[in-house]
Amino acid sequence: MKLYIYEHCPFCVKARMIFGLKNLPVELVVMLNDDEDTPKKLVGQKIAPVLQKQDGSAMAESMDIVRLVDNQDREPLLTGKTNPAISDWLRHVNSYVNKLLIPRIAEASFAEFATPEARNYFREKKQASIGDFAELHKHAPGWIKNISGDLRQLDKLIVKPNAVNGELSEDDIHLFPLLRSLTLVAGIEWPARVADYRDNMAKQTQVNLLSSLAA
Repeated sequence: MKLYIYEHCPFCVKARMIFGLKNLPVELVVMLNDDEDTPKKLVGQKIAPVLQKQDGSAMAESMDIVRLVDNQDREPLLTGKTNPAISDWLRHVNSYVNKLLIPRIAEASFAEFATPEARNYFREKKQASIGDFAELHKHAPGWIKNISGDLRQLDKLIVKPNAVNGELSEDDIHLFPLLRSLTLVAGIEWPARVADYRDNMAKQTQVNLLSSLAA
């Protein structure tokens, strides 16, 4: 199977996670950010991730991919209960965090930005939707303070370092990609349990953190 992704994309990380957790082989194909033709040929729209199955058919939507892969051997891993407090935490953080993350993503050395055209495509699209990056950078210290405080609240919710609620669940699939994205930001204060969970999930899922690119 082939998984078409962007390296920075948290939805792509969700799909990558289930392959890593189940130790299943998958060929990762990083698309240039301005490549509209590839996803449109596969699923009719510019979207990521896209899974191309062994029969040649393709599907999008990260959680649909996760559930398909998790259940195809009839031995699902994501059997734990979800915790509404995790959903609430994610909803709160997602209300502001992209204004901190996206300007940094736009400058980082991800494969989807291998050409100037691909990087400019991303910058123009995102600035049109969230605002001027230079202006957003001015507010970054406040958002870093906010996310550091929110991570202290998350620290109280983590049950085990290998599963946020004690047993692997869809909460892990939603939570880890955000924590991975946050490793792109220098200066965030990581509480011990959150850091242990972040690092454990990276190993379990075989998805790299972004600390080496932090700015």
